[in-house]
Amino acid sequence: MQAAVAVPVSTPSFVDLRKFARDKTRGIAVTAAAGPDRFLSGRRILDWAPSPVTAGVITLEAGSGAVQSLPADEFIIVDAGRLTLTQQGAALTLGPNQSAVLKQGAAFTWSAQGPVSLIFVRYNKSRAGDGAIVPIKENPEMGPSAGGPPPDLLLTPAPVCRNHTDYRSADGEFTCGTWDSTPYARRPLYFRHMELMVLLEGSVTFVDETGRSGTFSKGDVFLIEQGASCSWENRDNVAKLYVIYRPA
Repeated sequence: MQAAVAVPVSTPSFVDLRKFARDKTRGIAVTAAAGPDRFLSGRRILDWAPSPVTAGVITLEAGSGAVQSLPADEFIIVDAGRLTLTQQGAALTLGPNQSAVLKQGAAFTWSAQGPVSLIFVRYNKSRAGDGAIVPIKENPEMGPSAGGPPPDLLLTPAPVCRNHTDYRSADGEFTCGTWDSTPYARRPLYFRHMELMVLLEGSVTFVDETGRSGTFSKGDVFLIEQGASCSWENRDNVAKLYVIYRPA
């Protein structure tokens, strides 16, 4: 009998999703049964253990298709190309950096005006609802945010934070919206949640528990994996679009 060999487990950290979308050697290709529309089968996902959330990239060649019923709530943002979604006669065209939430049960047709790359996060615990498509607002009206950094981790004076929520799942664990903040720095925070971020303004630097650092700036799309511990520093005002899975 052979002795058991320990398999290294990667430490949860931050992931540059634009780089992931362009590097086709990374991730796991989705294997789908014959028949599903390319919107559902043309995917590559991050190599995570089974989880309430799945994230990755959808790649579509020029053409069109139809999804009869989306199996779960899904956030999408256009990484490259242009995509039109049509539902009950109403068309929504998304260009680079534009995004939407497609609710569980959504039925729609799609049309790609050339190759399209979409970054997505799927919430696998979502519940059936009205199956609507919810565009994420650009430049929404913002209100006070309750989601500022924990005071005990701050290395600077407390920032002023604002928020707008575009979508919240029925159980409250999956949310999408826009958040902004004045400058601040904090010590590492343990992420019991997963968060995708799209930087709309400014830049932010993270350092994870292994000492790996990364700075993301306007236009970058990245996520912090559930279970990561990362510090944060933004020296100028910052704004982000966010997608959060936070278990109750």
